[in-house]
Amino acid sequence: MEHTPSTYDITHDDLGRFQKNGPAFATFGETMLRETPADFQRPEMTRLVHMALGGSEFSVAVMMSRLGIPSVYITRVPDNPYGWMLRDTARANGIHTDHFVWAHQAEPMGRYIYEGGHTPRVSRVWYQRMFSAASRLAAGMVDWDAVLRQCKLLHVSGITFGLARHSDYAENYLLGAFHEALATKPANCWVGLDFNYRSTLWGVEECTQTVTPLVEQHVDILITSIYDMARFYGIGCGRYTASQVLNGETDDLHDDDLRTFGRTVIDRFNLRVLAITMRQPENSETHLWESAAFGRDGSYYRSLQPRPITLVDRIGGGDAWSGGFYYGLLTEDDSGNPLAKGVLVGDAATRLQQTIMFDLPIIQPAEIQALLEADSNGSGHQTVR
Repeated sequence: MEHTPSTYDITHDDLGRFQKNGPAFATFGETMLRETPADFQRPEMTRLVHMALGGSEFSVAVMMSRLGIPSVYITRVPDNPYGWMLRDTARANGIHTDHFVWAHQAEPMGRYIYEGGHTPRVSRVWYQRMFSAASRLAAGMVDWDAVLRQCKLLHVSGITFGLARHSDYAENYLLGAFHEALATKPANCWVGLDFNYRSTLWGVEECTQTVTPLVEQHVDILITSIYDMARFYGIGCGRYTASQVLNGETDDLHDDDLRTFGRTVIDRFNLRVLAITMRQPENSETHLWESAAFGRDGSYYRSLQPRPITLVDRIGGGDAWSGGFYYGLLTEDDSGNPLAKGVLVGDAATRLQQTIMFDLPIIQPAEIQALLEADSNGSGHQTVR
């Protein structure tokens, strides 16, 4: 069956099986304070900033919760107004915060400075994450049995494990916490990882040494890109070698190319599900977006077509997609195609998110539903009602 966006009605999905049993989705990591010039000045010249919250795992949790999946977020934050802001924002979006680890009020919260670019000037990010409270979330701090008792999906980002190297710690505290969670999770709880490499945190060799064993031994669902698989593991994409992928010579990817790529990566890491996102920047303001997903059983689904996005803010776009994709996997019944639902909902969610300022996907399910219906009738955008 060829799935179209109108195949799914996410505003009427039966989520009762999740609502009764506590959080079905769990994730942990660092949420940062984001500072963006409010007057379009360069960061070094501005004296007026917009402050917001940003962080990969937290953004995914917000998307999942807003789609109706009971979600819990774990982090370590200072017991001061910034930590309270994170707690209050999580609660406002329906996220369970009972397992926050509270640090001394004087400990720092991670930050980043964001300067939005416009053609021909690119956007830039400056991290200030060294020695943050969240980077020292360690084993023994979280009651993972209570957190994961009813969990169906535990998610983490590769960014999280780079924080120890960023601060030059002798110990990777967050990695220890993750292993503790893995030892506690129920057998039917899947593990998802967004590869999410950040060169500002650590190098390719350090990332490979840390993340590869996790993916090989523990991860069921890997979210990544063709580029990162070529860069880290020398994996090409069908007719294209890894070198050609890295050089940007993949303008015409056929389904056969992607199927070959998907099978190679799934076999390499023994995955249940692989998902990739594909962004094609036309300039700083307009990008084309598509994605694809692969199953161990040979199932495959690709976006119906690349869709244009007129960007307001691209940060958090991948996380909104991950939340939509996970939602599709968790809610599609056995007779349907969870990969198709995940791709279609993820694509709609990210296209909306990237037209919204700041990281968090403050999106209503009805907005995603309207965009799915617009895609089905061929307009590709919502109409004003």
